[in-house]
Amino acid sequence: ACGDPVRKYWSNAMARARETPANPGPQESSHLPRAELFIPDGTTPSLALRRCTHLGIGAHADDLEFMAYHGISHCYREKDQWFGGITCTDGGGCSRAGKYTSCSDEEMIRLRAEEQREAARIGEYSFIHQLALKSASVKEPEDRGDLIQTLSGTIADCRPEVLYTHNPADSHPTHVAVCLSVIEAIRRLPPQARPLQVLGCEVWRSLDWLTPQDKVALDVSRHPSLSERLHACFDTQIAGGKNYSQAVTGRSLANATFHKSHAVDGPSRLWFAIDLTPLARNDSLSLTSFTDAILQRFGQSVGTGIRPCAP
Repeated sequence: ACGDPVRKYWSNAMARARETPANPGPQESSHLPRAELFIPDGTTPSLALRRCTHLGIGAHADDLEFMAYHGISHCYREKDQWFGGITCTDGGGCSRAGKYTSCSDEEMIRLRAEEQREAARIGEYSFIHQLALKSASVKEPEDRGDLIQTLSGTIADCRPEVLYTHNPADSHPTHVAVCLSVIEAIRRLPPQARPLQVLGCEVWRSLDWLTPQDKVALDVSRHPSLSERLHACFDTQIAGGKNYSQAVTGRSLANATFHKSHAVDGPSRLWFAIDLTPLARNDSLSLTSFTDAILQRFGQSVGTGIRPCAP
C-alpha cells in the first residue's frame, strides 16, 4: 500500500538529544583502512549512531540520495528521527566526461567523497560512513568479510527502525552484492538488534513490475527542493555524463501516475521497494528462493491477465 512503510516506533525509544558539538570533520573509522565517519553537526560518534532511526546502505556515493530519499525526507529537520548513511565503495571506476574526462581514479574518489559529505550536510544526516572499498572486492564473496563485519557493527550500534538498501532484482552486480552483504550482516545480530523493517529499493531496474503484495510504495514527495539540492551535489555524475537527477525525478513522477490504474493519484512522487524483512527474520530463507518466489508471483499475475483475453 502507498504511504509510510515505517512500523510503529518502539515505545519510549531512547532519547536522542544532541550533545555539545565536537570536531565536525571526517574521522577515521573501523578497521577498513580508507573508511571515514563524517558527522555534519559535530556530535560524538556514539550519539550519531545511537540516534539514527533510518539507516541507508548503498553501494556508491549518490545511491542513498536516489534510492533512500524516503528516509532522508522523513527525518529531515525532525527532532527525534535521524537518517544515517553508509556508502560502501569509493566510486573510482565511475564513468566520466566533460570537465571530468581527464580525472584520475584517485581524483574521482576524492571528489565523490566530498560530494557525499556535502549531501550529508544539506540533508542534515546523523552521519555518513564512507567505507571506500573497491567495487571488485565487494562483488567477490571471499573478499566481503570486512564489509559484512563493519555493516553488522554499525547496524548493531544504530538499531534502526528502518533500513534501506539495494534490492536483489537490481541489474548492477555491485548493488546486488551490497544487498547480500546487508542481509548477512543483519543475520549476525541477535533478533532484538535487527531492524524492524528492511527495504530493497529500486535503482538499476525499476520495480514497477512487482505484484501488489510484493511492492512497497514509498512517498518521496516531501521537500522537493531538498531532493533537488541533494541531486545537485553529485556534479561528477551529472556533468560527467549521467543525468541521474533528471532520471530519478522522472521515475518517481511516473511511478506515482502508473501505480494504480483505477484510482486517482495520491502522492505526487513514489519510489518502489521490495520488503526484505522476511530475510531478516528467517535465517534459513535464502535470497535466491525469496527472489524466485517474487518472480513466480509476477509470472502468475501476467498469465492471469492474459487468459481472460485470449481466444
